[in-house]
Amino acid sequence: MNDSNAFSTRTVFWAAFASLLAAAAFFLLSTYAPDFRLAGEGGPTPLSKSGVGYAGIAKLLGLTGAAPIMARDEAQLDEDALLIVPLTPALPQEAVARLVERRAAKPTLFVLPKWNVIPRPDHQGWDEALGRLDRSAIDAALRKVADARIGWSNGDQPPVDIEGLSVPAPTDMQWINDADPAEVVDAAGHAIVAKMRDQPHYILTDPDFLNNKGIADRTRAAAALRLLHRLQGDDGAVMFDLTLLGAGSKLSLQKLLVEPPFLALTLALIAAAALAIARGLIRFGPPLAEDRAIAFGKSALADTTARLYRRAGRLGALGERYAVLMRQRAGIMLGAPTGLSPDALDAWLDRHANDGDATFSALAAQTTSTRDEPRLHAAARALNEWIQRRKRDS
Repeated sequence: MNDSNAFSTRTVFWAAFASLLAAAAFFLLSTYAPDFRLAGEGGPTPLSKSGVGYAGIAKLLGLTGAAPIMARDEAQLDEDALLIVPLTPALPQEAVARLVERRAAKPTLFVLPKWNVIPRPDHQGWDEALGRLDRSAIDAALRKVADARIGWSNGDQPPVDIEGLSVPAPTDMQWINDADPAEVVDAAGHAIVAKMRDQPHYILTDPDFLNNKGIADRTRAAAALRLLHRLQGDDGAVMFDLTLLGAGSKLSLQKLLVEPPFLALTLALIAAAALAIARGLIRFGPPLAEDRAIAFGKSALADTTARLYRRAGRLGALGERYAVLMRQRAGIMLGAPTGLSPDALDAWLDRHANDGDATFSALAAQTTSTRDEPRLHAAARALNEWIQRRKRDS
């Protein structure tokens, strides 16, 4: 490679472009990192690949139809898609109540918790089961959406019929006691999927029919798809709730800059900065030569002298000296006799004034007595014009 082209204009441009692109990507990733970090935290979320997560059914829905929507913004909750909400004992009662009210008349499936898990330190995103949750903890999660109590078995149970499929019952299957109406029941008539009265809201009592651990069984996976397709309604879409888990709830200045309505302002500022940079890189016309501090020529000398007089506060006292100078100049230009005194020269010049014109002595006296700078300019100009007119007439 030629060393002279190592820092060519094209190389510098692409290096700067790559740096700006990397900075923009870093800014966006750091802005939305908290929302996407849910995937690596495990737990009962649709992004989790642990046994109690729902990433498996989300992927299966995408392979067999449309991929489910991940609702990170509360505005998305107003869509008519079937919303799947994994419940946990730690969720605030007020937040769940707001979601239930907001989803009025829209199909919603609440999934109860079952297992007590902790993150595995040796593998990010995996969980280690510590056993079943306390009955009181599961009841607390259930009471956030319905006034009912949980029941469960100890040991194996007969298969459950779900949408025409005989599905193996999960280990230590749990149900709702005295649920009415029930959409799916086990062999003993216990509600596995219960419907909430007056609303298209459903409760899946045992998450092992839907989570990654449960759908490892093919029959359960097929039954889960059939059940979700039936509960979808006319919209035919499935959506997982992430708002209760905190996704999208943390506002920041960074998000305001990259989301409407302030996104338009951000793009306008970026465009203005790009134009300013382009204007600075591309020169239009020859470079401007630096001006001298003190210019050449008589006019420049006169201007410099006038500025010095103005700064010293002596400009108003120049009227008398200017009148004396113009008297001598007028006498020479008009051919006045030599040796005349100032008064005699004024009288001689006054005799050359045209009818109706001011006399030279009057204009000279006005110039001498003026101290105001604008009026001094006007008087000096009138005196000079008087002399020029007399010169043209002679």
